[in-house]
Amino acid sequence: MDRRNFIKKSATAVALSAIGFPTLRGKELKASTLPATDGDLVAVMGGNPAAMTMRAIEELGGMSKFVKEGQTIVIKPNIGWAKTPEMAVNTNPEVVGALVKMCKEAGAKEVLVFDHTCHEWNSCYEKSGTKKATEANGGKMLPANNESYYKKVELPQGKKITQTKIHEAIINCDAWINVPVLKHHGGAKMSLSMKNSMGIIWDRRAFHMKGLQQGIADLATYEKKAILNVVDGYRTLTQNGPQGKGEEDTVLTKTLFASADPVAVDTASVKFFNQIKEMPLERVSHIGLAEEHQLGTSDLSRKNVKRVKM
Repeated sequence: MDRRNFIKKSATAVALSAIGFPTLRGKELKASTLPATDGDLVAVMGGNPAAMTMRAIEELGGMSKFVKEGQTIVIKPNIGWAKTPEMAVNTNPEVVGALVKMCKEAGAKEVLVFDHTCHEWNSCYEKSGTKKATEANGGKMLPANNESYYKKVELPQGKKITQTKIHEAIINCDAWINVPVLKHHGGAKMSLSMKNSMGIIWDRRAFHMKGLQQGIADLATYEKKAILNVVDGYRTLTQNGPQGKGEEDTVLTKTLFASADPVAVDTASVKFFNQIKEMPLERVSHIGLAEEHQLGTSDLSRKNVKRVKM
């Protein structure tokens, strides 16, 4: 059996132990001293994308814990590339569709979906399958291809980025849900929930010019935080990110992580990815920088972690 096929068969098996983090460099981690309530962080392995998503939200306490009747909700997936789901460069459309459906069932008045795409936006929305999945479940796609849709906001806690322009849908909504795909990224090393937030801004070039890793952490300080971060790892892009070169860059991992804590969910995702391909957490430095901003914790022993194998 070649290495690629071995990875495909074993990725889900190692995932449960990876997210549990029972050991670290051969040493046992201390049990959390924090009280356990609802799951702070959920890892779901196996099953189809929609079922995994619904189970994760259920384990977090249900969508009604996050979404209230009459609210306008924005769902922000990664749909930056005009490529099909098999390429693992966009958020799986079934994950997006399931979240739209659950928001509507929780009483949301309106569920809006958008991304500031890299390829032509209509092609991205169509080819990724996101438009079809969104509209089939009662959601609405929004354009994000014109600067007029963005408004200037201040980031007073930012170290390198202290202001930027954010899409008005995020500014005006009652709450938003961040839904990235788990993948390799050449510049940021990994594209996860905090990196996915760059799809809500207009001028990404400034972030690259001033220091991408710190810029990602600075953006995460924006006052309207995502109420929920759902990392789609049904398929994982292991190399040549962010847009990949072909299906040979992907692994069918059937994994999903969810938490309101962006630092914790991104930490768990990197630790899982490291089971497939080497990616030390320190290399994804915006996670540590966001923790310095006190936006969450990378110490997963302090989280009530729920692990589900479907």
